[in-house]
Order: sequence, then structure tokens, then C-alpha cells
Amino acid sequence: MSKLIAFSIIFSFFFTNIYAEEYFLTLRNDKVNLRQGPSLEYPIKLFYKKKFLPVLVQEKYENFRKIRDHENNTGWIHISQLSKKKAAITIDDDQLIFNKASIYSRPIAVLKKGKLCKIKKCKAEWCKVEVENFNGWVKKDSLWGLF
Repeated sequence: MSKLIAFSIIFSFFFTNIYAEEYFLTLRNDKVNLRQGPSLEYPIKLFYKKKFLPVLVQEKYENFRKIRDHENNTGWIHISQLSKKKAAITIDDDQLIFNKASIYSRPIAVLKKGKLCKIKKCKAEWCKVEVENFNGWVKKDSLWGLF
């Protein structure tokens, strides 16, 4: 019985550490190359044309990071093209931005699915965002790009 408990603790510790290494960054520039491998010698898979697009960093190799985007595209990006600025993408259609961090406050705008939001700050369940000319609060669980 004690061997089983020890095994489960080690197993959970191992998998927790693997996933703890994943984190979000954003794209630094309006044009960023996603490559097939961790070098400038590898061919380009696609171009990103959206500054502040959030990406999930999954692996590191020298000056390159293996990333996954909100559409499950994966590849390698040079670290110079990544930023620590916070942003997220709406994952729900017709997502409301509220004046305060409450569903009972005044709605300011409606966001379509896939809209890029710059994150100003987050609370337990809400994040204050800036989208175009609107500033307000969005529920955290309707955003992709936060950890």
C-alpha cells in the first residue's frame, strides 16, 4: 500500500512539473514567423500578423520556443519575437464587456469569438481588458491566453 502511495505522489509530482513549465507569452511584432524546427534554417510554416497574439510556450531549445496558438497550430518562434505583455482571445461568441467586475453592472460592448483583448489586470474571476476603444471587465473563463 505504501509503495502505491509513493508511486502516485511521484507520478503526480512529475506530471505537475511538466505542465507547470507551460506558460503564455504574446507576439512582440506585427509579423512573426512560425517555423517547423528550432533554427532559422527550418522552413516557415506560417506567418502571424497580429501583435500581442497570445501563444502557449511548451518547450525551450536554445533561443527558440515551441508554441501552440489558440487554433492548435504548433511550431517554433525565436525568443526575440515574444513578449511578456498580457493579452487573451475570447473563446465565446457574443461575450460582453462590463463596466465593473460583475454581471449585474452595465454592459459596454459585445465581443465576437476570437477577439484579441489586452489584459490590464485580473482578479479571481474577472479580467480588466482593453479592446479597441473599450475598457471593461470580462469573465476569466471566456478568455484563452491566461494562466
